[in-house]
Amino acid sequence: MGVHERDSRGPGPESAPVGVGLTTGEVARRLGVAPTTVRTWDRRYGLGPAVHTGGRHRRWTPGDVARLERMCALTATGIPPAEAARTVLGEATQQPARAAPAPPEAAGEAAGEEAPARRDEDVAPRPSVRVRSRAGSGLRLGDVRQECKGIARAALRLDASALDELLETAIAEHGLVAAWTEVIMPTLQAVGRKWESSGERYVEVEHFLSWHVSGALRRGAPPTAADRPGATVVLACVPGENHTLPLEVLAAALAERGLPVRMFGGALPVESLVTAVRRTGPAAVALWAQSRTTASRPLAQHVAAMEWGVRGARRKPVVLTIGPGWSGRTVPGLPRPTGLAEAVAVLETVVSR
Repeated sequence: MGVHERDSRGPGPESAPVGVGLTTGEVARRLGVAPTTVRTWDRRYGLGPAVHTGGRHRRWTPGDVARLERMCALTATGIPPAEAARTVLGEATQQPARAAPAPPEAAGEAAGEEAPARRDEDVAPRPSVRVRSRAGSGLRLGDVRQECKGIARAALRLDASALDELLETAIAEHGLVAAWTEVIMPTLQAVGRKWESSGERYVEVEHFLSWHVSGALRRGAPPTAADRPGATVVLACVPGENHTLPLEVLAAALAERGLPVRMFGGALPVESLVTAVRRTGPAAVALWAQSRTTASRPLAQHVAAMEWGVRGARRKPVVLTIGPGWSGRTVPGLPRPTGLAEAVAVLETVVSR
């Protein structure tokens, strides 16, 4: 992914080849801010790109992006944008002149990326290529998609507009299952680790991020599919379990595939769960447990033994035990998918019967 710097003393904008550098939208996603924020910093504080491709098109070099990353870091600490911009520009004037343009691999590293091993399928740039996220967000994200860094930054700044845009873009570009598995869930886990290791200083960030993920799922979900006899999927958290977000993701993924879903959310009492199963006559019931203290084998076995229908043609639901709470508490004869993609595949197979 070739990104070249231009010496400030070199040729003018008209000599910059088309396609060099990042667009404003790409920079905004990388930083976890709205594109309007990037444009405002350019117009108001002079933190614009060094390279123009003619007209109003702008391309941001690694050096340009580094200045904006510094701006993000300063404003995240509470420094007013104007003061942060003066600091960034002052630091830039103290740096030595830039060297000659670096090769594409080195330029990528300067932008905060680790160059991946070259493969035939990587010759054409793809938005889903994994890179190692480095400093800037304050969270240890590990080897996950680049979008994680932007989402984490937006969550730490409590920037609702940017966070919504980044989440919706990730879902649209990668699909719901991949976006959840490789972008959203790793970021949520990183926020959780930050909270656990900092004396609960980031509880508001975790709640803020979870709420906006839930909102993105609701906005992007298709209309609820109409009931088909014997094809409904019931989703519920076991009694005492209030972590509903993974179940919301599963509901959205099933709705994308046109499967009738009845979502009952957190901590559904036993009597209510039994009543819901009897009234809907579902093909499958998925029971979510985040903690081993809430996962109940007797409950799962009881639901799996429920029957309905006329004599001679009575039916039972397929019960899935999903979530980390069921680890080590496997119920014999009941499927226990280990991830979102596997859960969707199992439920599609059950309903298709």
